Amino acid sequence: MGKVIFDISMSLDGFITGANQTPAEPLGDEGEHLHDWAFNSQHPFNRSLISESVSDTGAVICGRRTYDDSIPFWGPDGPTGAARLPLFIVTHHLPRKVPPDGVYTFVTDGIESALQQAKKAAGGKNISVMGGADIGQQYMLAGLVDELSIHLVPVLFGKGTPLFANSGETHIRLEPIQTVETPEAIHLRFRVAR
Repeated sequence: MGKVIFDISMSLDGFITGANQTPAEPLGDEGEHLHDWAFNSQHPFNRSLISESVSDTGAVICGRRTYDDSIPFWGPDGPTGAARLPLFIVTHHLPRKVPPDGVYTFVTDGIESALQQAKKAAGGKNISVMGGADIGQQYMLAGLVDELSIHLVPVLFGKGTPLFANSGETHIRLEPIQTVETPEAIHLRFRVAR
């Protein structure tokens, strides 16, 4: 049975976007640097991490804001490009326009329903929860995440969207599984302690 992995890139000071987000710059000021390790690196570990992540994943979950911000860049194939893994978007309202022949399923009845649908689609592979802080926190606080994967990027933003701003008073213990340092990011993987 696959694992549920919350996977996200973060600045050293804890932000997943820079300040001043706009539709044209959804990651804010210089926010694209958070993903240099994935898109602009030739480091062997970074390349293998992307490849293995896609091959080990059967479905992806994100929130509506991530979908709205990213759809101009993703097109019908979604965040996994040519792999075309199914993407389940947790939302309150369906969008007016969706790319034809897209990989998108919109879930309006909550995070648990999105996870059930993603597990069915994943066929025993991992489920990746990606994108925004809010959706990741919802899954973490509900106890639905097995692992947390943070790609810690050596940049300080000072402002932006903090990853753990709304994690409440709940203490979530994590057990380190892996730490790999590359020039573009330190990849940290934790098991969520039960």
